[in-house]
Amino acid sequence: MKKVIMLLVAISLFACSEESNKTYVTLQGNINNSDLDSILILGKDFKKTIQVNEDGSFKDTLKVVDGFHGITDGKKQGFLYLKNGYDMEVEIDMEKFPESVVYEGQGSITNNYLVKKIQFIKDEKLTDYAAFFSLEKDEFDSKLIALRTRLDDMLNSTEGLDEEVIKIEKESTDKLINFFESNYENEHANYVGLNVGDPSPKFNYPDQNGNNVSLDDLKGKYVYVDVWATWCGPCKKEIPFLKEMDEAYKGKNIAFVSLSIDKMEHKDKWLKMIKDEDLGGIQILADQDWNSEFVTAYNIKGIPRFILIDKEGNIVNSNAPRPSDPNLKEVLSTLAL
Repeated sequence: MKKVIMLLVAISLFACSEESNKTYVTLQGNINNSDLDSILILGKDFKKTIQVNEDGSFKDTLKVVDGFHGITDGKKQGFLYLKNGYDMEVEIDMEKFPESVVYEGQGSITNNYLVKKIQFIKDEKLTDYAAFFSLEKDEFDSKLIALRTRLDDMLNSTEGLDEEVIKIEKESTDKLINFFESNYENEHANYVGLNVGDPSPKFNYPDQNGNNVSLDDLKGKYVYVDVWATWCGPCKKEIPFLKEMDEAYKGKNIAFVSLSIDKMEHKDKWLKMIKDEDLGGIQILADQDWNSEFVTAYNIKGIPRFILIDKEGNIVNSNAPRPSDPNLKEVLSTLAL
């Protein structure tokens, strides 16, 4: 299944009205609530480390291929659009990064719009397919109409974007709506039975010591399941955040279960990573990788995938926020842990 967030980002944000004769980007600003000594800018075939002064200020020039870039402190990542000729000032509060970023100067219209657009994606949970495909058709159609209206309103209320940007963003909205509409029939059938409050499909798989652990064994606890594999890069990027969550909620009424879909013949690699990375929580290995009963029951086509189950074994969220997503702590704060 396509990644909606990438669909939205990849086809938008070319601020043609913000032109300059410069052949490089000037980027400067301040980072607050942080002791960082550098930040990293990443793009297609591009990587540059920008040094941060003791007072949190930074300034540098970048010769880029115009396009979408990441900005990261090594743990959290935000996104920005860079185009040679831009001259921007950036204000970042690392306690609220990336949603806290504010841009000024040449290129700011594009990038402030991008911050707003990505926050909208998160707020509307556009990557939570269950929130759409689990709906009955009338509700689904109404939700898409409301989604299109809000996207159009956000675009139309942003002054300073030229006609080309507006055209690209309208095409982006059309593709998003078409994505949901064209996949509804098949995906709805897959998500029936995976609604909030429905009994969760169960697992019963061996841990690293060969002892089977089942969902029934964990009854009375909330269960946060991480479906992953040792070969999955995005999965491994979540490990530090998952370890932090496991430590932060130690003694609380929640179990963190990492369910690997590594092939059985690669069991040694799984065991080695558990040891090398000092992985905590409950580590279990599914019996038939992608074809394991728990995986197919949740219609998992891509990993990492996170699932939250309540104390009675019922679904709280079949596509829960990642450990790196600040929204996860907000979700957990609403539970009686």
